[in-house]
Order: sequence, then structure tokens, then C-alpha cells
Amino acid sequence: MTRESARTASNAILLTAGVAAAYVVLTTPPLRRLAAMGLRLWLGSSVPIYLLTQVGRAWAEAGNAQR
Repeated sequence: MTRESARTASNAILLTAGVAAAYVVLTTPPLRRLAAMGLRLWLGSSVPIYLLTQVGRAWAEAGNAQR
């Protein structure tokens, strides 16, 4: 097996596993609720932190010193 065909096979296996996992999560209500709760938690914490970081960088690049 060549390196390229091994890479293609592993990508296909990972894609199939990801689709299967998504199907199970979406069709099982407790798992769907858990995934939704995790998504809300992740978005609720990472998006504000990202925005604050970007505002801080923009502030610094605009030449405003921290006081």
C-alpha cells in the first residue's frame, strides 16, 4: 500500500466514523441534549473570550497604551 492510498483509506475511515457518530448523537435524544448543552457551553465561553482578545489586539494596534 502506498502512502497516498493509506492516507485516502484513513481519511475515508475517519469520515465514516464521524458520520456514524453524528447519526447516533442526532437520533438519540439524551445524547442530542448533551451535545446541545456542550455546544452552548463551548460557544458561551469561547466566543466572548475571542471577542475580548480581538478588541484588545485592535486597541493595541491602534496605538493606545494600556493604562
